[in-house]
Parts: sequence; C-alpha cells; structure tokens
Amino acid sequence: MSNRVRLTGWLFIGIAVLMICLFYFYPMIQALLLSFKTGAGANLHFNGVSNYKRLLSDKTFFTAVKNTFLFLIIQVPIMIVLAMMISVLLNDSKLRFKGFFRTAIFLPCVTSLVAYSVVFKYLFGNDGLINLALVKMHLIAQPIQWISDPFWAKITIIIAITWRWTGYNMIFFLSSLQNIDNSIYEAARIDGASPFKQFFFITFPMLKPIVLFTSITSTIGTLQLFDEIMNITKGGPGNATLSISQYIYNLSFKYTPDFGYAATVSYSVVAMIIVLSVLQIKLAGDK
Repeated sequence: MSNRVRLTGWLFIGIAVLMICLFYFYPMIQALLLSFKTGAGANLHFNGVSNYKRLLSDKTFFTAVKNTFLFLIIQVPIMIVLAMMISVLLNDSKLRFKGFFRTAIFLPCVTSLVAYSVVFKYLFGNDGLINLALVKMHLIAQPIQWISDPFWAKITIIIAITWRWTGYNMIFFLSSLQNIDNSIYEAARIDGASPFKQFFFITFPMLKPIVLFTSITSTIGTLQLFDEIMNITKGGPGNATLSISQYIYNLSFKYTPDFGYAATVSYSVVAMIIVLSVLQIKLAGDK
C-alpha cells in the first residue's frame, strides 16, 4: 500500500474522528467540568463536589427519579412484550396485507414528538374524544381527569409512550424473526410441538439478543423522557409526572438558571444508564 493511499485513508478517518470529538466528546467533557461549578449565567466558579452533595438532598430530584423509574418499570416491559407479540403475528406467512399493518404500526414512531403529544393532550382532555367515547359506551359515569389527576396523568404518559415506540421495537423483532430458518419450525411441528412450545422453546430464545437490545435502548429513551411530559402534562399535577430530563430543563431555563447543577443532574442520568445497562447485560447471561 502506497503512502498516498495510506494518507488518504487516514484523512477520511481523521475527519470522522475530529467531528466525533468536536460534537460528542468535547461537550461531554465540558458538561462534566460544568457539574463542578456554580453561579448564574457566565459567572461560574468551581465549587468542588457541592452540586453532588446538593443532589443527594434534593427532594424534587428524587421525585423526578421516582416518576421516571415508575414509567420505566411499567412501560418498558409492556412495550417489549407488545412489540414481540405483534412481530410474531405480522411474521405469519398466511396473514394478508402484512405490509399495510407493518406500516401502520411503525408510523407513530416517525411522527413529530410535539405534534403527537399535543394530539394526545386533546384526546385525553376532560372533553376529549377518549372521555366522550367511554361515557357513550357507559363504561364511566363521569369524565376521567386524565391530565389533572396524578394517577391518571401517569397512565396517560405511559399510553402515549407505548403508542409511539412499540412499532419501533417491533421492527427489530420482525427483522430477527425473518432470519430464523423455517426448517427449525418444521422439525418442531413434526416432533409434535404446539405453537405455544414453538414460541417459548424456539422463537423466544432466538430473540433473546433483540430483547436485550430493545430493553437497553428503551431504558435509555425512558430515562431521557421529555417531550411527552413537557407537552402533555408539563410535569404536573404537582410534579406527579415530572421526569429527570424536564427537571434538567427547568433548572436551566425555567427556574433561576443553574447550569452547573443541571449538568450534575445530567451526569446522574449517565450513571443510571450505565448501571442499568450493565445489569441488563448480566441478567441476559450472554457475552
């Protein structure tokens, strides 16, 4: 290999590495340094680990963590199971109009975050279509306070996230299912395995890497939950749906700007993601 060819290769790699360092690693390092500073606006100065000490006694932060983990624990398993079940149904060779159903279920995840959040806000309003339909069907006597009641506000957020991201995860399961050799199922049917046993002893074990991948990506996405909270409930009522990301936004732009402490809260999310990802990988039992 000539020096010119080698230099050209390094040039292409160097540009990519430079862009990654400039737009990823440099902001990460600056945010880490910022987490050790305090002050308003540009008048920042180092204050050691004071922000991290403040974090451990911040009740609003722990409320945001509790809310976020509640969404994580309830919504992510529901979404993963739904995505897996839908992908198995849509992978059936006898199903007609598969392309239509796949597109319809995937479409929500490519819609605008703000647009769909606003639509959900009106659908689940006191006089929204959901309450109207439930009253007409005589399932409820009075409209449910989907937005203003702490319990139902959480349910609304869970429904919204599930609606948007189930189709996204379904695509990964569907692509994995299409890579499973059909002869395995034929051999199982010859041996007398029921569809139930085929799923739990063939399909599910082969989908294990996808379950791990979608679980990790969904966990990361839920810990960064912002748009739905901001546009549907604004963290209310009374911080009942406040997420960590919205709390970071409030610290930076809504309250008296405290970018140093906001960076500290941001790095707490990084720590949570690392810990949860490692736990999920360990529980999966695969290298």
